[in-house]
Amino acid sequence: MPAVIFDLDGTLIDSYSAHFEAWRSVSRELGHTLTEQQFQRQFGLRNEPILRELHAWTGRPMPDAVGVETLADRKEARYRDLIAGRFPVMAGAEALIAALRAAGWLVSIGSSAPRANIDFCLERFIEVGVRFDAVACGCDVRQGKPAPDVFLLAAARLDADPADCIVVEDAAAGIEAARRAGMASVGMCSTGRTAEELARADLVVDSFLGLSIEQLESVRGSHA
Repeated sequence: MPAVIFDLDGTLIDSYSAHFEAWRSVSRELGHTLTEQQFQRQFGLRNEPILRELHAWTGRPMPDAVGVETLADRKEARYRDLIAGRFPVMAGAEALIAALRAAGWLVSIGSSAPRANIDFCLERFIEVGVRFDAVACGCDVRQGKPAPDVFLLAAARLDADPADCIVVEDAAAGIEAARRAGMASVGMCSTGRTAEELARADLVVDSFLGLSIEQLESVRGSHA
């Protein structure tokens, strides 16, 4: 059965500005002024490598696991506060997912986001009538993107063949993870991303508006 595995941040929701502001807040605590260029390069990575880089920039020693978790939790709580008032779902996402489900496709989330963020977003999606058949997050796997682990887990939870899966992603690391998983990919040029960054995707779009099931089927067929 065909399936689409959606990344979350920058793909299903336009969370760029909220994550940037949340990370700037943490960076200020550490004595660093985070630039947008630095943030763009980090966007989509797990918290631990981001915090490692932030500490390297400030010359501070990396905290222990408890310290890392405390900083990460503070950042994510700030992020959730920022998107709580107006949930930034991408234009066209709801309609596309509804069309996919009506056509018999499976839909899943495969994201590096913390589980608390994913659960928060799932509640918002349910409020607007969007449901997913499975979810896989970074905390479920040993290696983050560009390793294929989270997408392979999402496929397993869907009981779908990776060859029948299409990944929709906004980051080059996610496109590479899809390739390593043996899955077709669609690159989403959302805020802070360029078509050049996503050039290795099988299809590159700048919106869900106008993206059809026929186009997705064609992409999936290219990897059959």
